[in-house]
Amino acid sequence: MDEVASMDLVRIAVLSDTHGAIDARVQEVVASCDLAVHGGDIGGASVLAQLQPRLGRVLAVFGNNDVARKWPEADRRLLVHLPEWLEQPLPGGTLVLIHGHQTAARDRHRVLRARFPQARAIVYGHSHYMVFDDEHEPWVLNPGAAGRSRTHGGPSCQVLIATPAEWRVESYRFPLSVSKRGLRYTGTHDDAQSLPNQTAQVAVTPGRTRDR
Repeated sequence: MDEVASMDLVRIAVLSDTHGAIDARVQEVVASCDLAVHGGDIGGASVLAQLQPRLGRVLAVFGNNDVARKWPEADRRLLVHLPEWLEQPLPGGTLVLIHGHQTAARDRHRVLRARFPQARAIVYGHSHYMVFDDEHEPWVLNPGAAGRSRTHGGPSCQVLIATPAEWRVESYRFPLSVSKRGLRYTGTHDDAQSLPNQTAQVAVTPGRTRDR
């Protein structure tokens, strides 16, 4: 049995769509978790190297932009080791990870649930929109974008807290910012002044949600 599955409580950092850059505040969330999963469109091996969960385990799948011509030449050998999808046993069930570009957005949740009925939760990326859909089992989660590209309100991630009896999800979104080097986060967003420095809450009211 996987050692993680036998733990009483596991915190899993859930992130995706970094496209070569990871927000430092997302890194801090990862460091507070036991392991991390990355839902693809990574952008380079350096992103994964910057993720330091407590158990030192980072699981990742490839996205549609994880191709040789878009990665630094020195990192390209890692690409052949990234699977299309993977599953990770956890206390109380199994987590499935996939990028999600294989399926049209309109039917994505239905298709993922049909493809992975054995999962308790399915994580995907690709859309850059944060989602927590627990209307049916398995749950379907999207942590949004954890880098600088199309963050739709600011870099974001999720934390899945799993015990043998209960699973719950926290959502983290951080204000947009401009670095000293002039790198801007892209995408439309709300007024940054209205956002707190950090938000940790249950992601989306249980029930219906929109898949972008």
